[in-house]
Amino acid sequence: MIPRDAGELVDLARDGSRTALARLLTYVESGGPAQRATAALAYQSPSPYVVGLTGPPGAGKSTLTDQLISVALAEGSFDGVEPFDQVGILCIDPSSPFTGGAILGDRIRMQGHATNEHVFIRSMATRGHLGGLSLAVPDALRVLGAAHFRLAFVETVGVGQMEVDIASSADTTIVVTNPGWGDAMQANKAGLLEVADIFVINKADRSGVRETRRDLEQMLDLGGEHEWRPMIVETVATNGTGTEELWEAIVSHRRFLEGGRREVDRRARTRAELDKVLAVMMRSRVGALAQGAAYEAQIDALVAGTTDPYRAAETLLSES
Repeated sequence: MIPRDAGELVDLARDGSRTALARLLTYVESGGPAQRATAALAYQSPSPYVVGLTGPPGAGKSTLTDQLISVALAEGSFDGVEPFDQVGILCIDPSSPFTGGAILGDRIRMQGHATNEHVFIRSMATRGHLGGLSLAVPDALRVLGAAHFRLAFVETVGVGQMEVDIASSADTTIVVTNPGWGDAMQANKAGLLEVADIFVINKADRSGVRETRRDLEQMLDLGGEHEWRPMIVETVATNGTGTEELWEAIVSHRRFLEGGRREVDRRARTRAELDKVLAVMMRSRVGALAQGAAYEAQIDALVAGTTDPYRAAETLLSES
């Protein structure tokens, strides 16, 4: 019998129980007291090193992630000092507009590791969040850290102006493109320049690779000088071509972060996590204010023209 207490579940997850780990992730997705209890324990442990993958649908992110899992497990660690004998994968799926549930399509393309005891794959729903990541993802990554995972991949759906939130949860962000993806101006509009630490041109066995690389290089040149210039790697995920080179690029970026940048970035991500939680709590507070006699009284005053929305809001806030 698997317990329901978060503390007991964390202990079991540390001992290798995948069932306990799955229940903890369900807690952080479901919200409420269970999420709070789980987060209180999980945030006592460091997060794993997080590699995020984003890009347009059909770019081959899931197949590429599947190949990266094999390389990561074969390497065993980044530097021979901090080993990882297990890898966690969070697949952020589009939510159904009717049920709010995830489509769970990514697992189909990771069947090579579905029964691997060293790999844990979990699909999570965006639940309509504009940034493409549910608010539960930072908590879920901490849960993986509490279960002694040192490496995690986060794969998120889509890429665009509202879907670049992966950068706020990842140490290394990979943007996956395909030949013929569009010109540099489209890339800049999508916000890729600000998000990517590594660009991958997947399906590089197709025509148009040279033009795509040229567009990416031009985009990077237009972005000016930065401490880290995103690397460009060509892959064919279906047969593993270029996957080892991609792993080397991830390791190179990690070395760059270890030069002092990682703590700065982690502080920025922690700030973003807290801001999200504050926003959710404030929305909840607004929802509570927007009901009852006091609220209706302000509506009446607005209709009568004896107040304005700003004064009405200040009145409600001062009375709360």
